[in-house]
Amino acid sequence: MKLFQEKPEVHQYGGAQEFVEDFQIGEGDFVLAGKSVLEAHFAGLEKTGAVIRCKSRYGQGEPTDLMVDALLADFRKTGCGRIIAIGGGAVIDMAKILVLDGDAPAADIYQRRTELNKVRSLVAVPTTCGAGSEVSSVSIAEVTELHTKLGLACDEIYPDHAVLIPELLKELPWHFFVTSAIDALIHAIESYVSPKSNLYTRMFAKQAMEMLLGGFRKLAGEGQGCRESLYEEFLVASNMAGISFANAGTGAVHAMSYPLSGVYHVTHGEANYQFLTAVFQAYQEKAPNGGIGGLNEFLAGILGCGPGHVYREIEELLGSLIQRKPLREYGMKEEEVRAFAESVEATQQRLLNQSYVKFTADEMEEIYRKLY
Repeated sequence: MKLFQEKPEVHQYGGAQEFVEDFQIGEGDFVLAGKSVLEAHFAGLEKTGAVIRCKSRYGQGEPTDLMVDALLADFRKTGCGRIIAIGGGAVIDMAKILVLDGDAPAADIYQRRTELNKVRSLVAVPTTCGAGSEVSSVSIAEVTELHTKLGLACDEIYPDHAVLIPELLKELPWHFFVTSAIDALIHAIESYVSPKSNLYTRMFAKQAMEMLLGGFRKLAGEGQGCRESLYEEFLVASNMAGISFANAGTGAVHAMSYPLSGVYHVTHGEANYQFLTAVFQAYQEKAPNGGIGGLNEFLAGILGCGPGHVYREIEELLGSLIQRKPLREYGMKEEEVRAFAESVEATQQRLLNQSYVKFTADEMEEIYRKLY
């Protein structure tokens, strides 16, 4: 039984130009990036001979199969053999599909209706402290015909190199800085209690939780002005959480967030934030004597509270940084509560099977109603 793997080589650099020179970016490379980070940190990259594209060329917001199709059509004309993805989880997830051979459309790829063969290399450079996509074998996109996100998980789309450059976080607005870091915390917490977790994955998850919660407490106490001192810590913690969930998986928090993102285009980190404490409180009620007990003890030690109060403490701590909203404020309608629960049950079995407790549609409906 396979316990653990870490396929990408992990690199860290003090600045963007050091990375460009060390990786000898140039002719034959396809660079996919966010516009703001390109302008702020990669001026002159076009002189290297690389093909450079901004994600916005293919659409706005989080990835859809239509955006990936537009990217694939453009990329397949270039003949490039190496992909450099510089951005958040959306950029890196889209770039992962470019390593595959063939001419299948994105919907077929995400629903695994075509053979998946890796024929190109990928260098992933995160510009958020949340996705962990640079070390995972998962790509997530909304499949528009299904009105929900789907995750493609396969070894073929692992990046070959993960590159950490803390200065790239400077362009993140406060909202995205906080919600991406919360997403990393969720990766660590969910993977810790996954049925697939083991000593190796929990080691990475625990270190990530300690670093992230310590950083959140510093932000709560000192304010936004101290965020620059946390760039490296949060980026490394996100990477560690990514290594944990790449092996053990995430669960119901992610599964239940996908219809909210798919229908109302709520960003990934913010959507996950809505469900974190409610899902784990439900886990606690349904299976208090399992692995969640060890998680609660560990979190209590960090937060300085009793194990029975950790999710209330987390909610108060995160709420002091960014307010969690009722689902109806995103436009969700009460009659969609049952439909969302049934959609998750129908389309997210990969994630539900990795959950600490595998919820039924009725149990998920109860959580949606609580948060509505």
